[in-house]
Amino acid sequence: MRRVVSLMLLICLCSLLGACGDSSTAETRTELDFTVVTPDQIPGELQQILGSKKEETFALTYTDGNYLYIAIGAGKQPTGGYSYAIHGLWLADNAIYIDVDLLGPSVDEQQKKIPSYPYVVVKLEHRDEPVVFK
Repeated sequence: MRRVVSLMLLICLCSLLGACGDSSTAETRTELDFTVVTPDQIPGELQQILGSKKEETFALTYTDGNYLYIAIGAGKQPTGGYSYAIHGLWLADNAIYIDVDLLGPSVDEQQKKIPSYPYVVVKLEHRDEPVVFK
């Protein structure tokens, strides 16, 4: 299931990258390569942090020296079926920008009424710039 969600996120990213440009700004954007990581690929310390923050919405960064991890969570939701669409991750104005949206569940998932704690974690090469969440 998580692989399907990761694959869906990557497909959404590929299809939306061409539509997310803002030609009204003069800033120089450099798209950054990243990977959506599965829970078993998240470092242990970051897993503990995510576990302690899962009840509330969060946006955080974590580094292990080699990689920068960006994590975004929606807090406790009333049902399963939520996912994130990543519209872009880029470097501009000496900061890293990430643009994501939380997608709601299907009608079938809404009927199950089992709480969930949706989040997404992306990994990229270690960088020192601050991260701006959009």
